[in-house]
Amino acid sequence: MTPPTATGSTWAFDAIGTSWAIDTAEPLSSIARDEVTARVERFDREWSRFRDDSTVSALAQGRAASVPAPPDADAMLALYDELDAATAGAVNPLVGDALARLGYDARLTLTPSGAPQPALSWRHALAWGDGRLSVSTPSTIDVGAVGKGRLVDLVLDVVGAHADGDVVVDASGDLAARGAPVRVALEHPYDPTLAIGVVTVTDGALCASAINRRAWGDGLHHVLDARTGAPVRAFAATWALAETAMRADALATALFFDGGPELAASWNAHWVRMRTDGRVEWSPGFPGEVFS
Repeated sequence: MTPPTATGSTWAFDAIGTSWAIDTAEPLSSIARDEVTARVERFDREWSRFRDDSTVSALAQGRAASVPAPPDADAMLALYDELDAATAGAVNPLVGDALARLGYDARLTLTPSGAPQPALSWRHALAWGDGRLSVSTPSTIDVGAVGKGRLVDLVLDVVGAHADGDVVVDASGDLAARGAPVRVALEHPYDPTLAIGVVTVTDGALCASAINRRAWGDGLHHVLDARTGAPVRAFAATWALAETAMRADALATALFFDGGPELAASWNAHWVRMRTDGRVEWSPGFPGEVFS
């Protein structure tokens, strides 16, 4: 993580491989910024598969079969239970090795080492409870379906404890807001100068995912179907509104698969998704505008 810098009421910095911006009515104090930095660093040290010294890297590299469970383990992995059930196994926290096989590995080689392979059955290979996180065989945990949203929620809580009034935490596609409504454009996945719609976020979160982000090679990108280990082909981009960024992040991934809309309905959440042929779908009663 690069050292952040404060500029007025917007504090911009880079962390976990992406750009962040935190908007507050008044500039955050140095104490608040230090707390945010420490919280982000801790989360990265626990969950990043791109760091040799992280908790999940110890499990992936076989240096340990069981480690102390990070405090976010239950919240995130329990959510994977719902994602797995809703998508018939397409979303799986052990998809890290399948991503690495296609070149999205810890060294970011971006060079496939073989044909796609399905992820391990995580329900048999991964366990958590009694303060431990364990794998039955060296396996790469990747919480990309929920992790950035979870961290946005954690950062929002830290900032909210120090800042009065309106707060917006934006982590490049995962956004949470408290206070005044925030109007957000839905970026066209094939042309970042265009928007396919707009939505207003009020005391909640909006998360997006697209196949043009973290893409490399011919048809290779970060959204995989864990059942095959291959990148998804039907949808190009998704957007989800929910009470928390973690849930919105989870839905943004689930919406690439059958079952995503049904999961959103069970959470009373709204969404938009664009197919790779340009057709756009959205939830009934979507509280925004989708352009024709």
